[in-house]
Amino acid sequence: MAEIDKYIDTLKKYNTNLDDKEISEKVNEIINKKFSQNNNKEVYKRIYSCLDLTSLNATDTREDIWKLAEQINDFEGSTDIQNVAAICVYPNFVETVKEALTANVKIASVAGGFPSSQTFQEVKIAETALAIASGADEIDIVLNLGYFFDENYEELAEEIDEIKDTCRDAKLKVILETGALKSASNIMKASLLALYSGADFIKTSTGKGYEGATLEAAYVMCSAIKEYTQKTGRKVGFKASGGVSSTEDAVKYYTIVKEVLGDDYLNNEFFRIGASRLANNLLTSIED
Repeated sequence: MAEIDKYIDTLKKYNTNLDDKEISEKVNEIINKKFSQNNNKEVYKRIYSCLDLTSLNATDTREDIWKLAEQINDFEGSTDIQNVAAICVYPNFVETVKEALTANVKIASVAGGFPSSQTFQEVKIAETALAIASGADEIDIVLNLGYFFDENYEELAEEIDEIKDTCRDAKLKVILETGALKSASNIMKASLLALYSGADFIKTSTGKGYEGATLEAAYVMCSAIKEYTQKTGRKVGFKASGGVSSTEDAVKYYTIVKEVLGDDYLNNEFFRIGASRLANNLLTSIED
């Protein structure tokens, strides 16, 4: 009971009773006032360097992933634009990326029963460990939504903590699946639980089965990061993913991060966008 109270007490330190309409109004105000000043080629270049170039298709083959790695290799040093932050794949392809990649880019792997998170904790830990052993620098897992909706915060937090321990020096990104959480209050609670459980990044969505990233979710998550960092001193990153494909959308997420968290977060140590089509759209916008 004391352990359960610990997580409830943690949430009570924050305002988690949020009004969805009010959040939407704040987001619209930020975008209306600030978007235009960020909508330029220098920002496009910075966003490109914050991409997790992603391939998470059921049809992915070793050849597909090898070609994706070669694409990143070919880009390295070919322009003044900094390369993407990471290449993100399923765990069984981490070794392929490790073999093919020569560029100075991180290897990220989904793990932990992605995208549902509905499997045994032992399996999640083993999959994470195997991905790390294969060469992953970063691990993306999904928060256990079943535990969240049951308010089983103790098991939810302990599972993330166990996976974080398994990651060792690798960064852990925890996906909240904001399209399933729906309300700003739920997104705030899930953000805080993930942060207090050791997440290095909190991430919006899997892009599988639920609505992807929204600016409202990004605002709430960045607000959680800001308040958490003020209370603990630990700096944590934000990642938008799921349907972010246009340059305009990417700049809007950049704008939210800048206004809520500040300029210190506008680099790939603390800001990422997971995408596949966005990379080419950004390069086209830069060249135009």
